[in-house]
Amino acid sequence: MTRDASHIPHVESGSYPVRAGNRVRPLVDGEPAFRAIRRAVEAAQHSVWVTVAFLKHGFEMPGGGGSFFDLLDAAARRGLDVRVIFWRSAHQEAEEPGVHFPGTEAQRRSLAERDARFRARWDVLPGPLCHHQKSWLIDAGRPGEIAFVGGINLEPASVAEPGHPPRAEGNIHDVYVELRGPAATDVHHNFAQRWNEASERQRDDGAWPDVAACDDLPFPERVSPARGEVPVQITRTVRSDTYASGPATPGGAPFPIAAGESSILDQYVAAIDAARRSIYLEDQVIASPRIIERLDAALARGVEVVFLVPVNAHPEFVAARANPALAELFEPLHALARFEHFCLAGIASDAGPGAYHDVYVHAKIALVDDGWATIGSTNVADRSFRGDTELNASFWHVPTVRALRVELLREHLGVDTEPLDDVSALRLYRDQARKNAVVRARREPLAGMAFEIDPRRYGRGSGARRA
Repeated sequence: MTRDASHIPHVESGSYPVRAGNRVRPLVDGEPAFRAIRRAVEAAQHSVWVTVAFLKHGFEMPGGGGSFFDLLDAAARRGLDVRVIFWRSAHQEAEEPGVHFPGTEAQRRSLAERDARFRARWDVLPGPLCHHQKSWLIDAGRPGEIAFVGGINLEPASVAEPGHPPRAEGNIHDVYVELRGPAATDVHHNFAQRWNEASERQRDDGAWPDVAACDDLPFPERVSPARGEVPVQITRTVRSDTYASGPATPGGAPFPIAAGESSILDQYVAAIDAARRSIYLEDQVIASPRIIERLDAALARGVEVVFLVPVNAHPEFVAARANPALAELFEPLHALARFEHFCLAGIASDAGPGAYHDVYVHAKIALVDDGWATIGSTNVADRSFRGDTELNASFWHVPTVRALRVELLREHLGVDTEPLDDVSALRLYRDQARKNAVVRARREPLAGMAFEIDPRRYGRGSGARRA
C-alpha cells in the first residue's frame, strides 16, 4: 500500500508554492457543498468574495438560504465587504441565454430593484473563452479565513444530494474542496489580481453599483496561519495578456503573469507520470490529447485507471465526433480500450422498472495512488488547460485522499471500499461497471450506479450541458 505521496512532484511553473499546514475537506455533490458555503457566508465576520462563471435563473441555496443574491445581500447588510467577479460573454448569452450573468441592462435593473448592496466587476475573455473559476473566499486575510475551490455551477441541477435520486430539475455530480490555512492566502491573491484587473472595471456597465464604488484591493501581505497538516498547492490556467502585474504571493517568488500560466496542466502531467498504482479521474470531458497520451503510458506501466464521464457527452465533444475531418483526434482515446485495466464509466440511478436516471458528471478531479488529489474548475481539455481561466487545489495527504476515494466509490458502487487498497478498489469499480453495462443493456436494475462505456463509441449520440 502507498504510504505517502512524496513520489508525486509539485510544480514550479505557477504563481503559488506548496503550502504546508492546511485543513482540507472535500465536499462531494452540490447539496452538501452549498450548505457548507452558505453556513460559512452566514458566519462571516468581515468579507465574502466570489468568482462566478455560470449563474442560472432559479438557483436557490439549500437549507433555506434563498437565492445567490439573497445570500450576498444579507451579508452586505451586515456590513461585510461583499464582492463578486462575474464572467461576461456575448457569445454565451447568444447561445444559452439565462445561464450566466453578463450584467445586461435588464440584469442591472434587477439589481437596482432589489437594492443590491454588494460590489461587482465583470471580466471578459476573447471569443468563446470563459473565466471559468468558481471560488468563494470568506474573511480574506483574517484568522477565520476559509476558501472554497471547485467547479460547481450556480444552477438548480447542481444542488444534488449524494446518491443522486431522480429529480425533475436534473442531476449533476460535482465536487468542491474547503480549505483553511496558508493555501487560502493564494486564493486571496488570485481574487485580488482578478478584481484589480477585471477587463470591464472602467466601463459604466462593468461595475456594480458603479465604477467609483468598486475600489481596488490590496494584495495579501502575510500567509494565513496553519490550521491542519495537509500540504496544498493552488494552480491556475491564465491566458497570456489577461493580467499584467501583481506582487508575488507572500512567501512566493515573482511570477510573470502577463505571459500566462498553465500550472494545472503541468501538475496533471506530473502526477500521472509519477503514478505507480492507480489513477482515478472524474471530468465532464476526456478531450486533452496530452493527458490521454500520459494515461496510455501509465496503463502500459500497469497502473489501474478509471475515468468517470457524463453518460451523455458534452455537446462540443459530440460535434467533434460527428466531424469526419477530426476522426484521427479520437484514435488515442480509442486505443485506451486495448488495456484490460482501463475503465471509462458513467453513472445512473434507477428510475423505476427498466428505466434509468442518468447523472451528469461535472466534477473536475483526479486522485493518484491514494495519496495525491486535485479538485477545481479545470476540464481535461486543451481549452481549460490553455485558454479558459481556471483554479485548482492539489493536495498530498494519504488519509484525506483515501477518504475521498472511499466516499466517491461508496456513492458510485454502493460498496464500502475502506478495507481495500487503491488498486483493489479500482479493480472492483471496473468489474462492477462491466457487469452493470450488461445489466443496463437488459434494462435490469443496476448494482450501484456505475457502468462501463466503450471509449470507441463514447459521444456518438446526443450530448447535453455546458462547461
